[in-house]
Amino acid sequence: MAPRVKLQVLDGSYGVARLQASDPIPAWADGGGFVSISRTDDELSIVCQEDRIPQDVRVDAGWSCFKFQGPFAFDETGIVLSVIAPLSTNGIGIFVVSTFDGDHLLVKSHALEKTRDLLADAGHSLI
Repeated sequence: MAPRVKLQVLDGSYGVARLQASDPIPAWADGGGFVSISRTDDELSIVCQEDRIPQDVRVDAGWSCFKFQGPFAFDETGIVLSVIAPLSTNGIGIFVVSTFDGDHLLVKSHALEKTRDLLADAGHSLI
């Protein structure tokens, strides 16, 4: 049986910003709400509330964020899959960020209501 997850919809609209891999982490990245900063050899990606992202920064905006109510053990399996499977099979694009204590799911804001319905139908709780 697939795990049942409690998810909380976070306030605000989120953006996924892309900077150069060598860029320093900008001051605007830090602030309220969910923030994720990831650096690879190819890029610096920042997820934060979109109203903080300057207009001259490359961004994919208009995301809503769900927080998985954890924490979950690192060896616990199927948590993320149980949430994303009903979304991806119904054409909802996703962006998932994992942290030490849990996971965050971002979906385009225009698909928020459909996402809520699909998650509830799959047995997940929205708080």
